[in-house]
Amino acid sequence: MNNTFSNNFITDEKNLALLKETMWGPNAIRQSEELASHFTIAKDMKILDLGSGMGLSALYLVQEYGAKVFATDLYADPTENYERFQSLGIADKIIPMILDATQPLPFAKRYFDVIFSVGAYNFFGDNEEMLPNLISYVKKGGYIALAFPGLKYDFGDNVPPEMQPFWEDPDVAKTVRGIEWWKDLWSRAEGIEIVNISEMACHDIAWEEYIASIDPCGEDKWTLDMMAAEDGKYFNTIQLIAKVI
Repeated sequence: MNNTFSNNFITDEKNLALLKETMWGPNAIRQSEELASHFTIAKDMKILDLGSGMGLSALYLVQEYGAKVFATDLYADPTENYERFQSLGIADKIIPMILDATQPLPFAKRYFDVIFSVGAYNFFGDNEEMLPNLISYVKKGGYIALAFPGLKYDFGDNVPPEMQPFWEDPDVAKTVRGIEWWKDLWSRAEGIEIVNISEMACHDIAWEEYIASIDPCGEDKWTLDMMAAEDGKYFNTIQLIAKVI
């Protein structure tokens, strides 16, 4: 795919510094650009960005399309995000909010043109209730587009020896699943037409850019150790895209 926005973005030193400071995982701008290539986003569309972290996906949606974005996250400080958006000249297009996606959403049904999420859905969407709930907030003809870390195949009880120390964390075992597992879960939902379920082409470069930003002596050293042990054998980035019908 064409990574025009992402590649141009990092050629600017200030943008590259911003990216390194605000990544909470694999480069969300690259993932956003690949996700958005599968459907049409028009100016002033209303987009609910779930788990937007420090706002990289929202930044992309505004700068590339001029969309109106609700940048929601359970942990990111909305005031800090607002100040960051102000400094970038995009605060008039983004509404930063604290939001728990597992609780009733404070929006009208059929309000959004798109629900978008990068790097978060696997933490709250691994059940049969979440997708139907989200569908109810999207206009007919709108889209749900998600990207998050996954596995090329489910380990089940056969966790590779080099990955066993990391799979001792129950949150990892619960939230990092294989692509076939997600295909099966989404196939049960009514009211959508599947557009794309696949491994993302940007997986390697999005991870490389994130890993390059991590302090090897900092709190994210665990991530460096895990990715070194994985060595490209097991992880992927999964995208799930559906049209609401």
